[in-house]
Amino acid sequence: MTGRPGPAVLPPPLRAWLGLIAAPATLVVVVLGVLYAGHSEPGRVDRWIIQPTADSVRPPWRRVALATDFLGEPAGAAMLVVAAMAGCLLLRRPRAAVLVVAGVGMSVGTTKLLKPLVGRTIHGAGNLSYPSGHTAFLTALALVVALLATGRLGLGRTAGTSLVLAAALVAGGAMGWAQVALSAHYPTDVLGGWCTALAVIPATAWLIDRMADLLADRLVDRMADAGRRERR
Repeated sequence: MTGRPGPAVLPPPLRAWLGLIAAPATLVVVVLGVLYAGHSEPGRVDRWIIQPTADSVRPPWRRVALATDFLGEPAGAAMLVVAAMAGCLLLRRPRAAVLVVAGVGMSVGTTKLLKPLVGRTIHGAGNLSYPSGHTAFLTALALVVALLATGRLGLGRTAGTSLVLAAALVAGGAMGWAQVALSAHYPTDVLGGWCTALAVIPATAWLIDRMADLLADRLVDRMADAGRRERR
């Protein structure tokens, strides 16, 4: 009896690689935050990519951008989270269900904590922009789903890491494009949100596995003690 209540949400072959990715992602979030602290205009990199204060998309692509943006709004985000949790529970992956709530919540919560600290704005003083919470949300959710798929499929280090990064890139790229296209964020805000999810999700997944294992070990020890007492 191993005492593990379920498969690890962070597959062992991926732990080292995702940890190595989380470190530079954290550095990017910090560096960009310092560089653009207190700014209210796009930086040189932002201008090189696109002028984010101009309405850059027209129908039908504007409708696509609005639909993508809705996924990061409270109603859309709630639907995605509930659907992801239901899928995890149906697949009997309780740790993944916890990660959906804790990991996504921590990712979005981190962006909300950073925004007033950095103080970067867009379209006026009341619109804090760095880092993008919408981008962090969809990237974090995609990372959780990819980790679940990696564990279910039994993928190795290379294939699993590739799947996780591809999912993060597609989800973050889609939401990031929508945010910039709708003039809601600067491109560097999007990068900050994407890196926030890359930094938070692996750490949260490791913590969930660690806590679940410790609780399971304590439960096994108590059951063993109870068995010894009964035999006496």
